[in-house]
Parts: sequence; structure tokens; C-alpha cells
Amino acid sequence: MTTKDQSKPARVGKARGGGVGARASGTRKSRDPDSLAPQQERSRESLRKLMKATREVMGQHGLDGATIPRIAAHAGLTPGAIYRRFSDKDALVESVILDILARQDKGLRSDLTQEMARQLSLPVFAAQLVHSLLASYRAHSGLFRAMRQFAQSKRGSPFHRKIARLEKRSYERLVDLLLAHVQDIHHPEPRTAVALGMMMVISTLQELVLDAPDSDCWTELLPRNDEALRLELTRALLSYLGVERPA
Repeated sequence: MTTKDQSKPARVGKARGGGVGARASGTRKSRDPDSLAPQQERSRESLRKLMKATREVMGQHGLDGATIPRIAAHAGLTPGAIYRRFSDKDALVESVILDILARQDKGLRSDLTQEMARQLSLPVFAAQLVHSLLASYRAHSGLFRAMRQFAQSKRGSPFHRKIARLEKRSYERLVDLLLAHVQDIHHPEPRTAVALGMMMVISTLQELVLDAPDSDCWTELLPRNDEALRLELTRALLSYLGVERPA
């Protein structure tokens, strides 16, 4: 070990930060690992509360209404505590969105397998998938709307490329699950057909649920309720794939 000036004798008397024992052999006294554990757990819990609060405030108040003071109050923290973790609101929102998409991707890969998909007929599985997507969009419409708005404002950035990769992984997972019934799909290019069919379903949900067209103008042209919308989307998907539905 080297010191700043080896020619100077070591001081035996009072030293910065304590006496001789505090810096024995020129090393700093290490903390007891047991004393760090509670502090680290509190830090993790504080981060969990912050991420949850950010999701909820974005869902309730939109992207513009999700201010640092409002998020801090919702999480039971101070704005200063947030700024000690994140440089600004954008950094916090980026972290939250990446966490949401990573959890979604993990859930799709651990909770659903092709073997599980094969246990249901393709019409039943497709209907359940459309129902699940519709229910998710309805339950989290405010959050999803805020996420889309933020992502669109970051086009071309490293963050946007990250979320594009995560969304593609999740999308591919949905396609693979439907392809578990490839023998029932009567289309010359099953994978392309499933991918485009799912894109039509998701784009329709984004348009009707997130963008919410003026109902007064579109009432006569659109499904009258969510059940009718689910049925029409399922019918459209299966028809495009050339799947024969039971009478």
C-alpha cells in the first residue's frame, strides 16, 4: 500500500475520523454486514414504494400530472428522496416503464407455455387471449396511455430502443403461443398471419380504449360494449387465420 508522502512519520495522536484504531494500517474500519442488511432492505422497500406510486400516479393523473411532488406524496417520501435516486422525472419514468415491460415479458414466459396453450382449442385460446388483453387495457388505460405518450416523446433514444426490444420479445411470445395450434391455421404463412392478426387486435384496442374516439359520433359503427368488442375481435382474428370455428 502506498501513501501520499511516505517520508513523513505517521501521526500517533488525534487523527481525522478517530484515534489510531480507526485507521489501523491505513485502512478504513468496515461496517458490520449485519448492520447494513436492515438499511439495504429499507432502501429496497423505499424503491418499491416509489415505483408503485409512480405507476399509480401516472395512471390517475396522466404523464403531465405525474409530478415529482405528487409522486413523492403518494409514496410517503420527500421530493429530495426521489432526486437522490433519480436525476429527474424522465429518469424515474424510464425506470418504471422498463420495469413494467420486463415484468410483463417475464410473466408471459413463466406463466404461459405452448403446452398449456395446446390444452385448449385454438378458438377458445384465442378468445381467452383477446379477453385478457381487453381487460388489461381497460384496467390500466390511464397508465398505458401515459406510457405511450412518454415513449413517443423518446423516439430514437437508447431508452426507446430498449422498450422496443422488450415489446418485441413479449409480442413474439404471444405469436408463439398461438402457433402452438399451427396445424389449425389455414394460411400459407402462419407466423406472418398470426403476427399481423395480433397486431390488428392490439392496434384496435389502442385505438378504441386508449385513444377513445368520441362515442357520440361512432356509436352506430362500433361494438356496443366490451363483450361485443371481444367477440368481434376474436372472430376477426380467427377468420383471418382461416380457423374453422365450431357451429
